This record gives sequence, C-alpha cells and structure tokens, in this order.
Amino acid sequence: MRFKPLLKPSKPTQTCLKSHYSTIPLEQPHSIPSNAPPQSSLENKYTNLIQICLQQCWIIKAHNPFDEMSNRIFMALRLAKIVHAQSLTHDFCSEGLLAKAILDLYAKCGNVDLAHKVFKGLQEVDIFAWNSILSMYSKQWLLEDVVKSFALLMNGGVLPNDHTFAVVLSACARLGYADYGRQVHCNVIKAGFDNASYCVGALINMYAKCNCIGYAQRVLDGVVDVDTVSWTSMISGYAQAGLPEEALKVFEKMQRVGRVPDQVAYGTVINLLFGLGKLDDACKLFFQIVKPDVEVWNHMISGYAKRGYEVEAIDFFREMRKSGVESSRSTLGSILSAIANLSFIDFGFLIHSEAIKQGLESNVYVGSSLVKMYSQCGKMEYAEKVFNALHKRNLVLCNAMLAGYSQNDYANEVLKLFSNIKADGFHPDDYTYTSILKACASLEFLEIGQQLHTVIVKDNLASNLFVGNALVDMYAKSGAINEARRQFELMRNRDIVSWNAIIGGYVHEENEAEAFAMFQMMKLYGVLPDETSLASILDACASVKSFKLGKQVHCLSVKYGLDTSLYSGSSLIDMYAKCGAIGSACKVLSNLTERSVASMNSLIAGYAQNNLEEAVILFQQMQCEGLSPSNITFKNLLDACDEPRKFNLGKKIHCLVLKRGLLYEDDFLSVSLMGMYMKAQKREDAALLFSEFPYPKSTFSWTAMISGYNEIDCSEEALQFYQQMRSFNVLPDQATFVSVLKACASISSLKDGQVIHSLVFHTGLNSDEKTGSALVDMYAKCGDIEDSIRVFEGLGSKSNVISWNSMITGLAINSLGEEALQFFHEMKRTNVAPDDITFLGALTACSHAGKVSEGRQIFDSMVNFYRIQPRDDHCASMVDLLGRFGFLEEAEEFINRLEYAPGVKVWSTFLSACRTHGDDVRGKLAGEKLIELEPENSSYYVLLSNIYAALGNWDEANALRKVMREKGLKKNSPGSSWIVAEQ
Repeated sequence: MRFKPLLKPSKPTQTCLKSHYSTIPLEQPHSIPSNAPPQSSLENKYTNLIQICLQQCWIIKAHNPFDEMSNRIFMALRLAKIVHAQSLTHDFCSEGLLAKAILDLYAKCGNVDLAHKVFKGLQEVDIFAWNSILSMYSKQWLLEDVVKSFALLMNGGVLPNDHTFAVVLSACARLGYADYGRQVHCNVIKAGFDNASYCVGALINMYAKCNCIGYAQRVLDGVVDVDTVSWTSMISGYAQAGLPEEALKVFEKMQRVGRVPDQVAYGTVINLLFGLGKLDDACKLFFQIVKPDVEVWNHMISGYAKRGYEVEAIDFFREMRKSGVESSRSTLGSILSAIANLSFIDFGFLIHSEAIKQGLESNVYVGSSLVKMYSQCGKMEYAEKVFNALHKRNLVLCNAMLAGYSQNDYANEVLKLFSNIKADGFHPDDYTYTSILKACASLEFLEIGQQLHTVIVKDNLASNLFVGNALVDMYAKSGAINEARRQFELMRNRDIVSWNAIIGGYVHEENEAEAFAMFQMMKLYGVLPDETSLASILDACASVKSFKLGKQVHCLSVKYGLDTSLYSGSSLIDMYAKCGAIGSACKVLSNLTERSVASMNSLIAGYAQNNLEEAVILFQQMQCEGLSPSNITFKNLLDACDEPRKFNLGKKIHCLVLKRGLLYEDDFLSVSLMGMYMKAQKREDAALLFSEFPYPKSTFSWTAMISGYNEIDCSEEALQFYQQMRSFNVLPDQATFVSVLKACASISSLKDGQVIHSLVFHTGLNSDEKTGSALVDMYAKCGDIEDSIRVFEGLGSKSNVISWNSMITGLAINSLGEEALQFFHEMKRTNVAPDDITFLGALTACSHAGKVSEGRQIFDSMVNFYRIQPRDDHCASMVDLLGRFGFLEEAEEFINRLEYAPGVKVWSTFLSACRTHGDDVRGKLAGEKLIELEPENSSYYVLLSNIYAALGNWDEANALRKVMREKGLKKNSPGSSWIVAEQ
C-alpha cells in the first residue's frame, strides 16, 4: 500500500496542529541565532519538521501495526532520523513542541535507544513526554519499565492525565499486579479521572484480568453516565474471566439503556456466542451490524473455522471481499487454517496471491499460516519456498516448518532444520521438541532422542504434557518400550494421547497382553477411548486373532459412536478379516457412512487370504465407486499371488502398477512384485525386475531378494546375492543379516556364516536379539554348538522367545536333548512365555533324550495351560516320541483322539515307528492313510507293498505294484550328498 503524501509546508495554526496531535501543546522556537536567516524562514522550517513528525505518528496510529508494519515503521524511523538531524543542525531539539514530537515518533517506531536519548536531552519533561515513553514501553511489552517509570513520574511531581493512568493500568492487567493496580486506582480517584472513559475502561480491564471481576463491576456501577467504551470493557472483562453468560447480560443491558455497541463490543459478543455453540445467534447478530469492520469479519471467519465449519468460513471470507473490506493478517491466518483442513489447495493458491498483493507475504504470522496450509495439503515444496523467502523469522514460523516436515514424514529435514534453529539462536519450546521427537520416533533414532530428553529436563519441559507424550511415543517407537512405560508412569497429568502412545507402543512391540492391560487400565481411570485407541487395540486383537476380544472392542466402538467413522471402521474390517470373519467385515463396511481406500484395502486383504476372486471383484468395485487404488491395494493383491497358478493375475497387476507409475514410488510395492515372481518360481524374472530398479538400490530391496531366494530353497543363490550386495557397498541391516544367516544355515556354510558374524559385530548388531537368534540358529545347524551357546550367552537381552527357540531347537536337532530341555526350563524361570515353536523344539528334545514322561507333560501344558492349539508337526513329534520307544498302541490312541484329520507328517512318522518295531498291522493302516492323502507319492506305495509282503499278503502287494504301473509312478531317485571344499 502507498504512503499518503506529506502535507505541503505552511505556517500552522494552533488548531491545525492540535488536529494532528492533541496531546502536545503548540510552542514557538525559543532561541534563534543572531546570524540566522529571517525569522519567518526558521518558523516555517520548525513548523515543517513538526508536521512531518505528527503526520508520521498519525499514519502509524491509523493503521494496524501488525499489517504492513515493516515498511511503514522503516520509512517513519528514517524520516524521524532526518528530522532529528535537521533539528540538531538548527538547535531546535532540546526543548519545545518539536523535541516532544521527535520523541513521540521514535517511541511509536519502537526505537527505545533513540527515544531515551531524546528524552534525556529534554530541558523540561512534562506529562506528554512521559506518556510517549510509557506508551512505547507498553507496546514493546516492557511492562516492568512502565511501572518503574510511573513511579519516577509521580516522585518527580509530574501530574498524570487519563492517558497515563490508562497505560499504567493496562500494564498492571498484563502483569497481574492487582495490588499495584488498586493503588493506581486510588490515584485515579484523587486526580478526578474516575469517570473518564479511558480510565474506567482500563480499570475494568485490569480488575477482570486480575480475576477481580467484582471490583470491575463495582467500577462500572459507580459511573454516572457509562459510555460505550466502558460497557465494552465490562463485556470483555466477563469474557476474559470465563463468564460468557454474564457478558451477554451486560451486552443486553447496554442496548436497553440506549447505548449503540461499537465494533469491539460486537466482535467480543460474537466470539462469546461461538464459544457457547450458538452459531445461529452469532450469525443473526453479525447481520445487525451496518458496516462490520475487518475485526468483526475475522471473528465470524475464525469462529466457523475453529469449530469445523470450514466451508462456512470460506463463504464469509468471500462475502467480506465482495463488500470491499480488505483482509488483515488475522483474516488470512483463519482462512488458511480452514483451507488446510479441507485440503483446498487451489483456493490456498488464491489466498497466497492476495497476501502478496497486500504486501503481507513477508509478515511472519501470515508466512507461518501459509507454511501450515501447504504442509497440511502435502505440498512441502511450496511450504519450503514460503519459509525460505521469509528473512525475518521467529520460533513460531520455525515450529510450523518443523511440524510440516514431521507430518509429511520428512524426518531427516526435521533434524536439519532443528540444527539450523539452534545455530540461529532460537531457544526451542514445547512445540519444537514435540516435532523433533516425532522425527526421532519415525527414524528410530533412540540415541538422539535420549540426548534431547536430557536437554528437555534441563529446560524444565519434562512435565509439559505435549513433550511428555512425544517422549513416550519416541521411546515406544524406537524399541525402548520399558523406558516408554517409565516415562508414562512419571507423567503427573495424562490425556488420551498419553494412553494412545503407550498402548500403540506395546502393539508395535507385539506385546499384545500388556496392550490389553493398559487399555483396561485406561478405562478404569475414566479416560474414554478415541479412534486411535480403538484402532490400536483392534490391531492387537488382529495380531493374536482374538475374535472374541475383537467383538468386545466392536461393542465399545458402537457405545461411543465410533463404529461408523472411517478410522475405527477400517480397523474393525481389518480385525474381522484377519480373524477369518469376512462376513462381519463386510457388514462393518456396509454400515460406514463413507467408504475410503483404507477400508476397502482392509477388506481386499481379508478376501485375498482365502478367496482371491472375491478380492479382485472388490478391487473392481472400488474403482467403480471412484476410489483410486493405492500402493497398499496392489500390495495386498500381489501378496495373495503366492503360487504358480496365480501368476497370470500377478502379471496383470504388474501391468496396472506400471501404467499408474507406482513401481518406483514405494519399496514395499516393488518388493511385493519381486515376491510374486519368486513364489511363481520365476526367479529370473524377479532378478530382471530387480535390475530395473533405480540406482542406488535400497537395503530393503536387496534383503527382499535374499529372502525370496531363501523361501524357494535357493540358499546358494541367496548367499551369492548377498555377496553382490556387499560389492556395491550397501550396508546390511538387521533383516538382511537374519535372511542371509538363514541361507548359511540351510546349506551348512559355516565359513560364510563366520564372515557374516564378523560384519554383524562391526555394525554393532551383535547384541540385537533377532540377529543374535539367527546366529545361534546358523551355528547350531552347522554343527558348531559351542559357538551357538557362546553367541546366545552374549546376547544383551533374552526377553524375546525367538532367541530361546533358536537355542532349544539347535540343541535338539544336534541330539543334545538333555541340554535343550535345561534351556527350556531356564526360559520358563526367566518368565519368557513359550510359543508353538518352543514346544516343537522341546518335544523333539524329549525324543532325542528318551524323556517320554516329560514329553507327555510338556504336550499337556502346551494345550491345557498355555492354550496353544497343536499343529500337525506338534502331533507328529508326539507320535515320534511315543513310537520311537515302542508305545505304538498309545501313539495310535493319540492319533485317534485328535480333533482334526491328521496329515501326512503324523501318519508318515507313525509308519516309520511301526516299521522300526515290526508292527506291520499298524503299519498297514498308516500306509493306507498316506496313499489316501497323497496318491501320487510313489514311496508310500513301495512302503505299503513291502508291509503286505512281510505279512504274506502277496495279492495286495502285487495289486499295489499294478496301481503304480497304471499311474505311471516310479520309485524316487536315490539320494545324494555334497561337501564344500576347504571347509
């Protein structure tokens, strides 16, 4: 906006000058040098300089100092310095009206040092000079200086006026100095200003802000003729005291006595009505105002925006602009917030243009709002441009940028910006630490998070609720769940976010039992679950496939009215799908008020597990409804293409992914595609696809290929691929080591395993439990039991059942049953709950150690105490244990008691035991069952034929041989063995 031109210099009259600045009395210059030009010329010069100062003061006062402040203040300060220099040249500056005008202009520009210099040089300091200084302190928030200067003023014998008292009372209000404010009130009464409009308003405001609303009301009641300013102050006072109903009563009384509310009163009452949820009343009141100013419009726009009525806020903004009212920085802040919530990026571009036209794009407040808007719309490149263009920054702006990076998962950028903030001298606050801790959680940077925690404690922010929540979340997501729990317990005040962080942490760590316990505790504390709580606990139900618990949580979601919301609804669908209750999942989907990609993805994933055709139909339906499939949609379908006969569908999905340009956007989708080719036994195609990935290829992609080769029993190729990965200087991570060590174990390649162990040690993962478990397993399967035990004992933590399983199974397969059982009992003593794999290893150990009685007890505890449903391999191990030591009748009874139809493993184990002990009768039964289960397996025919021959039943033996010939079955080729040279 342009400046108004300066007034043409002319000899002013007293009335003319007072119209500009009524508080400074007109005086003539005191002394004029003898050798000076004619007196009329000096008078004109003097008057001209005064006019410049007064006009600049008027310009600053007439405009909102927050909008267009920088340019206006800069120009005014520049002119003030020029006038000051001119006054010094002509020796005008130490006295008179000009000196006070220069002082007032410096004060209004906020230049404390120059204002002090002029103030100290005044020969006579009157109340107008003191008022300039007091007003400057007040605007610069140097409130203590206001109080101190007022004391000096009073001690110096200068009589304050109503403006003086108003400024001092305002400072008392902001400082909360109720007692000092009462003393000033006494001075107001003594000076006879107790009915002055400025003083009445300031007194009411001071008492209201100091929580003395009764005194405020008494001040109002003591005024004979209450003006609009005083009424408005009383309304604002009740509003600030949290008594909106009383404020509305005052507003009604004000109107009854015939006072017309001003714009401030209207704005305050509209704000109160929004706060009470009376949106219609606020709207009616607004339309009673003849010409609402920008502040009243702002109350309407922000009122709707803050309460989730973003569309209405935008409509009011449009009406405001049509009426010719220009936006202020507050307007733009509110409307940008509404746009961000709606992700109306195109309208956001228009508002950004308006900010530029009005010269507000360099305003820090508007800049922060623009950064937030672009961040919430996912346009971080635009947010960065706005941020980088703002040369004058504050912590609020930096926090907005940090939050944007954090929300959009730009974790590394968060850390970089945080370093820059510290280097620029900004002191981080709770918002800063919340964003940086979220980044640490995302990157699992535990060490950096711990260092920040130390700084937070030093800054006395550890008790801050938001920071406390962020700390719990950071520790939980970084794998330090015990420390997360400790921080949670230390929190004095907790909200739903605190509970969500710890529950989500336990779910993330797959400690579902503790997650359920914390959820129950949360309810006992009277904290109502929200969508996030229900989503986390439903994830836990899905992980343990607890249909019963899931249904209970569903009932809770219905009770709290969250069952039809998108977030909770998607979690319910996912839980039912993973528990195999597809029908229930479909019902939840049909009840949702609005379907989303996430909810459809959950159901597609559920169908894909057992009914791929239905999953494909749902995929097509999803597109018909206008929902665009995401990377997760395609990943779910590809993961279901897990056998050669589904290869054609997998290829079609690959084509769709290519058409949509999604292949290189997401490592997870690329890995699913490679997995699909691997499962279809198309390893060459998988390798070709991998070669097309852009360089450098991620550790995740390399690991996926190694794992894929493992899954199709190509362990040698997996090892070769790992070596190729290392040749490209790609550093393995935990998952890589686990996969490649599994390959070494499969081919008993001890030498390669030892080399990999060395790298594990150098990367600092030797104490990691999962990597350590893989090492234990590798050494055991390579026959090196000593190193296997040594690695196990060197593990820093053995809280995970996986490491114990590796040790117990490793000892069992090496025929060290006694030792395996010792580890099994030690594991239980350390309160690590055994799982199905643990019991499989323990039963195998019993077989090797001849512990039949203990084996029976272990199997019974698995079923009846730990409630683990036995699988076919558990039952086969039990049959092996009984059969190996001649308990064939018990083994047969065991098989007959099974609640499911036994599989090949059980019957083949029983057949082997029957042959060992020469029980051809039971062997005949087992052989017939095996042929029934796998009629194409020639070995079963040969075994059963031999049993028939041993029983002298040659007819049956010959009949089986004939069936083999008719089916074209031949004996399996002889076995082979191999060795690795120099190992």
